[in-house]
Amino acid sequence: MNGDILSILEHIEREKGIDKEVLFQAIQSALMSAARKIVGKNVEDISVEIDKKTGEIKVTSEGKEIKSEEFGRIAAQTAKQVIIQKIREAEREVIYDDFNDRITTLCTGAIHRVDKGNYIVDLGKTEGILMRKETCPRDSYKQGDRVRALILDVRKTTKGPQIILSRTHPMFVQRLFELEVPEIDEGIVEIRGIAREAGDRTKLAVFSNDEKVDSVGACVGMRGQRVKNIVRELGGERIDIIRWNEDSRDYIKGALSPAEIASIDIDKENQRARVTVEDDQLSLAIGKQGQNVRLASKLTGWSIDIRSKKELKTLEMVSILSIEAVGKKAKDILEQNGYDTIDKIANAKVEELTALPGIGEKSAKKMIESAKDVINRLKESEKEQKNQEKSAKAEGMDKGPQAGGGSDQAAEGKPEGE
Repeated sequence: MNGDILSILEHIEREKGIDKEVLFQAIQSALMSAARKIVGKNVEDISVEIDKKTGEIKVTSEGKEIKSEEFGRIAAQTAKQVIIQKIREAEREVIYDDFNDRITTLCTGAIHRVDKGNYIVDLGKTEGILMRKETCPRDSYKQGDRVRALILDVRKTTKGPQIILSRTHPMFVQRLFELEVPEIDEGIVEIRGIAREAGDRTKLAVFSNDEKVDSVGACVGMRGQRVKNIVRELGGERIDIIRWNEDSRDYIKGALSPAEIASIDIDKENQRARVTVEDDQLSLAIGKQGQNVRLASKLTGWSIDIRSKKELKTLEMVSILSIEAVGKKAKDILEQNGYDTIDKIANAKVEELTALPGIGEKSAKKMIESAKDVINRLKESEKEQKNQEKSAKAEGMDKGPQAGGGSDQAAEGKPEGE
């Protein structure tokens, strides 16, 4: 029987990954609990000795050995429950340690069920939870579907370790590239930065440690196959891959691609960049709902302010005297210190303006807020003007060609009265 115990323990160790020493301790604890059922709870002098080579067990109380025949049904049941509980606790600890070491790595599992919009994923030894907020907008799974996700966190609960999964975290995209691009795994190409709006767009900055290896080309792959595989995994999410550059201007320029940049003014002390673009590049540089500039700012760590040449000319034409709290004296002080346009004042910090002679904190705040208001009013006015132009153009098209006006029909050689 003792040999059987050793065989069982070895089997549990292989199957569950629980150290045999932990199992011996579980049996020891169980037999002590069972012995107390026999001799009484108040007796403290109880010892359990297990020979780890032969599996022989000896239980003594106050120097007297308790024979196995003395363990009744209740005591045996108590021992069984304690052993099961200890093994479960040890198994949970093994699972926790295993997955805790794998935080920020990828895992693959099958959808076991859907619970209140969250996906419960079978990971083999345990289950993970992929919350709805951690899925991309296009993600949709049913029971049995295979899913790949990032192990975001591992939490201890009364029911065992809870494995939190994510498909929205920027690290998920990074791990996919590490998996897909051998040059990254080998350390030839490095991912220096990543900014993501899950399900929509990601910007990735890469750098090559080998002059012969093109970092962007390695990530894109032959005929774009590598990046296509990742885009497919992400459900069509757009990925911009740019070269990381030590030069801040070039880095910001690349981060704002595909927009073409006319010029960049850098304020290294405050990590701010003022970018100028051609008028037809403004919407591209800013992106849909400001997405392109927002991701570029996250990627580079710089605060980026974009203006078109036309907009800058308009702002330069407006006197800073139109700003609240700026009188003639304050105007001279501001202009002498380089704050000669509304745009520069709007982008200034309170402490920068208060460092100038004669400008207090209250006045500085009012100047900055007022300058921003003026810029916003100018933008609204420009937008309104564009809308009016569009409306007028659309109205002209609805009315059709006027007599003697060189109509489209005439241009196509059709009879005028047709």
